[in-house]
Amino acid sequence: MADSESNYIDEHSAASTTITFDRPIPLLRGPVRAGPPDDPSSGPYVLAFRDPRTWANAYRACESKIIEQCEAGARIGCAISASDKCKPPWWRALIGPKAPDLKQREQCEEREMEGCLSAAKDKCVGFAKEKCLKPFRDARIAGLHVKQAESSNGILKV
Repeated sequence: MADSESNYIDEHSAASTTITFDRPIPLLRGPVRAGPPDDPSSGPYVLAFRDPRTWANAYRACESKIIEQCEAGARIGCAISASDKCKPPWWRALIGPKAPDLKQREQCEEREMEGCLSAAKDKCVGFAKEKCLKPFRDARIAGLHVKQAESSNGILKV
Protein backbone atom coordinates (compact mmCIF):
# COMPACT_ATOMS: atom_id res chain seq x y z
CA MET A 1 0.00 0.00 0.00
CA ALA A 2 2.83 2.38 0.77
CA ASP A 3 4.34 1.89 -2.69
CA SER A 4 1.11 2.77 -4.48
CA GLU A 5 0.67 5.87 -2.33
CA SER A 6 4.20 7.12 -3.12
CA ASN A 7 3.61 6.59 -6.86
CA TYR A 8 0.38 8.54 -6.57
CA ILE A 9 2.16 11.41 -4.79
CA ASP A 10 5.00 11.44 -7.35
CA GLU A 11 2.58 11.55 -10.28
CA HIS A 12 0.75 14.54 -8.85
CA SER A 13 3.65 16.57 -7.52
CA ALA A 14 3.83 20.27 -8.31
CA ALA A 15 6.79 19.74 -10.65
CA SER A 16 4.99 17.14 -12.76
CA THR A 17 1.69 19.02 -12.98
CA THR A 18 2.96 22.56 -13.59
CA ILE A 19 2.69 23.75 -17.16
CA THR A 20 5.34 26.19 -18.31
CA PHE A 21 4.44 28.66 -21.03
CA ASP A 22 6.68 30.52 -23.45
CA ARG A 23 7.40 34.11 -22.61
CA PRO A 24 4.80 36.41 -24.21
CA ILE A 25 5.86 38.26 -27.32
CA PRO A 26 5.89 42.05 -26.95
CA LEU A 27 2.95 43.99 -28.30
CA LEU A 28 3.41 45.64 -31.68
CA ARG A 29 1.23 48.56 -30.70
CA GLY A 30 0.64 50.21 -27.38
CA PRO A 31 -2.01 52.51 -25.93
CA VAL A 32 -1.63 56.24 -26.65
CA ARG A 33 -3.94 58.96 -25.38
CA ALA A 34 -6.58 59.78 -27.98
CA GLY A 35 -6.43 63.22 -29.53
CA PRO A 36 -9.13 65.61 -30.77
CA PRO A 37 -9.37 64.09 -34.29
CA ASP A 38 -9.98 60.59 -32.82
CA ASP A 39 -13.44 59.10 -32.40
CA PRO A 40 -14.47 59.79 -28.78
CA SER A 41 -16.66 56.68 -28.67
CA SER A 42 -13.54 54.49 -28.99
CA GLY A 43 -12.37 55.55 -25.53
CA PRO A 44 -9.56 57.66 -24.08
CA TYR A 45 -6.80 55.58 -25.70
CA VAL A 46 -5.94 54.39 -29.20
CA LEU A 47 -3.40 51.78 -30.25
CA ALA A 48 -0.31 53.08 -32.02
CA PHE A 49 3.06 51.80 -33.18
CA ARG A 50 5.99 53.07 -31.11
CA ASP A 51 7.85 54.58 -34.08
CA PRO A 52 7.99 54.46 -37.89
CA ARG A 53 10.64 51.72 -37.82
CA THR A 54 8.37 49.44 -35.75
CA TRP A 55 5.55 50.13 -38.21
CA ALA A 56 7.80 49.25 -41.18
CA ASN A 57 9.06 46.06 -39.54
CA ALA A 58 5.51 44.92 -38.77
CA TYR A 59 4.42 45.71 -42.34
CA ARG A 60 7.31 43.70 -43.81
CA ALA A 61 6.56 40.79 -41.45
CA CYS A 62 2.89 40.86 -42.48
CA GLU A 63 3.76 40.82 -46.18
CA SER A 64 6.35 38.06 -45.87
CA LYS A 65 4.02 35.76 -43.89
CA ILE A 66 1.20 36.19 -46.39
CA ILE A 67 3.58 35.63 -49.31
CA GLU A 68 4.99 32.51 -47.64
CA GLN A 69 1.54 31.03 -47.04
CA CYS A 70 0.32 31.99 -50.51
CA GLU A 71 3.34 30.40 -52.20
CA ALA A 72 2.91 27.20 -50.17
CA GLY A 73 -0.67 26.95 -51.39
CA ALA A 74 0.39 27.77 -54.93
CA ARG A 75 2.99 24.98 -54.89
CA ILE A 76 0.30 22.45 -54.05
CA GLY A 77 -2.05 23.79 -56.71
CA CYS A 78 0.71 23.96 -59.32
CA ALA A 79 1.80 20.38 -58.59
CA ILE A 80 -1.75 19.11 -59.10
CA SER A 81 -2.17 21.20 -62.26
CA ALA A 82 1.19 20.07 -63.71
CA SER A 83 0.42 16.42 -63.00
CA ASP A 84 -2.98 16.78 -64.65
CA LYS A 85 -1.59 18.54 -67.76
CA CYS A 86 1.24 16.05 -68.27
CA LYS A 87 -0.59 12.78 -67.76
CA PRO A 88 -1.13 10.63 -70.85
CA PRO A 89 -4.51 11.00 -72.57
CA TRP A 90 -7.26 8.62 -71.48
CA TRP A 91 -7.50 6.98 -74.88
CA ARG A 92 -3.83 5.90 -74.84
CA ALA A 93 -4.79 2.83 -72.77
CA LEU A 94 -7.26 1.79 -75.49
CA ILE A 95 -4.59 1.70 -78.22
CA GLY A 96 -2.53 -0.85 -76.43
CA PRO A 97 -0.18 -1.23 -73.53
CA LYS A 98 2.83 0.96 -74.03
CA ALA A 99 5.32 1.72 -71.32
CA PRO A 100 4.92 5.34 -70.26
CA ASP A 101 7.91 7.59 -70.78
CA LEU A 102 8.45 8.75 -67.21
CA LYS A 103 11.44 10.92 -68.08
CA GLN A 104 9.40 12.93 -70.60
CA ARG A 105 6.52 13.28 -68.13
CA GLU A 106 8.92 14.47 -65.41
CA GLN A 107 10.36 17.13 -67.74
CA CYS A 108 6.85 18.23 -68.70
CA GLU A 109 5.85 18.54 -65.04
CA GLU A 110 9.00 20.54 -64.25
CA ARG A 111 8.25 22.99 -67.08
CA GLU A 112 4.63 23.37 -66.01
CA MET A 113 5.57 23.82 -62.35
CA GLU A 114 8.18 26.47 -63.18
CA GLY A 115 5.75 28.51 -65.26
CA CYS A 116 2.93 28.16 -62.77
CA LEU A 117 5.09 29.08 -59.76
CA SER A 118 6.55 32.17 -61.41
CA ALA A 119 3.05 33.43 -62.24
CA ALA A 120 1.81 32.57 -58.75
CA LYS A 121 4.73 34.34 -57.09
CA ASP A 122 3.83 37.64 -58.77
CA LYS A 123 0.19 37.21 -57.80
CA CYS A 124 1.14 36.38 -54.19
CA VAL A 125 3.18 39.59 -53.89
CA GLY A 126 0.23 41.64 -55.15
CA PHE A 127 -2.17 39.78 -52.85
CA ALA A 128 0.06 40.41 -49.81
CA LYS A 129 0.33 44.12 -50.61
CA GLU A 130 -3.44 44.36 -51.00
CA LYS A 131 -4.13 42.58 -47.69
CA CYS A 132 -1.52 44.48 -45.61
CA LEU A 133 -1.83 47.97 -47.10
CA LYS A 134 -5.24 49.00 -45.76
CA PRO A 135 -4.73 48.11 -42.08
CA PHE A 136 -1.20 49.52 -42.03
CA ARG A 137 -2.13 52.64 -43.97
CA ASP A 138 -4.73 53.50 -41.34
CA ALA A 139 -2.48 52.58 -38.39
CA ARG A 140 -1.35 55.24 -35.92
CA ILE A 141 2.29 55.89 -35.05
CA ALA A 142 3.03 57.33 -31.59
CA GLY A 143 4.50 60.81 -31.68
CA LEU A 144 3.30 61.52 -35.22
CA HIS A 145 0.12 63.40 -35.92
CA VAL A 146 -1.97 62.29 -38.88
CA LYS A 147 -0.66 65.19 -41.02
CA GLN A 148 2.96 64.35 -40.13
CA ALA A 149 2.44 60.68 -40.99
CA GLU A 150 0.94 61.61 -44.36
CA SER A 151 3.78 64.03 -45.13
CA SER A 152 6.46 61.57 -44.04
CA ASN A 153 5.54 59.00 -46.65
CA GLY A 154 9.21 58.68 -47.48
CA ILE A 155 9.85 57.29 -44.00
CA LEU A 156 6.88 54.96 -44.07
CA LYS A 157 7.41 53.62 -47.56
CA VAL A 158 8.52 50.02 -47.42
